[in-house]
Amino acid sequence: MEEKATQTNTIDLKYLWNLVKSNIWRIIIWTIGLGIIGFAVAAFVIPPKYSSSTQILVNQKKDRNDPNAAYTMQQANIQVINTYKDLITSPVVLKDASSYLANPVKVVKKAKKAVYRRNAAGNRVLVSKATPAVVERDGKSYEISSQKLQGMISVQTQQNSQVFTITAKANTPEKAQAVANAVANSFKKKITSVMDVNNVTIVSTANKGAKSFPNTKLFTAAGLVIGFLISFAIIIIRDAMNTTVRSDEYLTQDLGLTNLGTVTHFRLSNNFKVNGKDDKSKGKRV
Repeated sequence: MEEKATQTNTIDLKYLWNLVKSNIWRIIIWTIGLGIIGFAVAAFVIPPKYSSSTQILVNQKKDRNDPNAAYTMQQANIQVINTYKDLITSPVVLKDASSYLANPVKVVKKAKKAVYRRNAAGNRVLVSKATPAVVERDGKSYEISSQKLQGMISVQTQQNSQVFTITAKANTPEKAQAVANAVANSFKKKITSVMDVNNVTIVSTANKGAKSFPNTKLFTAAGLVIGFLISFAIIIIRDAMNTTVRSDEYLTQDLGLTNLGTVTHFRLSNNFKVNGKDDKSKGKRV
């Protein structure tokens, strides 16, 4: 029985292989076709998303008079990073970032008040004039609400590290860069008033965003795999639904009929005659 089962499995695998070989072009067409569709969808249909990241280090200033407390302070800073993550996505930071994105200007030189002094007669004398602040525009403005900003940014941390990363996703690389930098600067500005933190450093500013979605190679590979599976499934289903008798074993073994022989197709010769007359059906297959 075991030998018979092994033989049956071998025959089935051989039949399956022959089935694939006889339909190889259909499989190739389906596979390549859906691969091209996957590439086209990723490249031209789905709107692309770009991501840009900036890194921040939050660290308490060490007490130089107590060098033994350095390790304890470092561990405390690591433990509080989750609090920083929550603060970054809070309205306190995001509203400030939203305002900055709407009017992205930075102060190059702070304003100075006029300076006066009194002379010997008791009169006020102008020593230096007041100077206005010098500001410059820091890129294109974007109207983004704090609620939308919350869905555009994410914060990643690494184990046993005081550095965490703010990543922004947007539909253009410039917008992703602007959002990441705005949120980082707003966090740096607001953290000192919210928590007892005195040392916030932006380790690396965000660069122009890189495309993060969709992954064209992944979509193309998925299309190729799906195309192969669909074509293979169609071939198996069509073969299973085909009720044509394709072997003598089915008639003799399964149905219990007696095999009386095999009649093959043949073609009559042009010289074949019946009762001295040309057969009207000559050339026809019988």
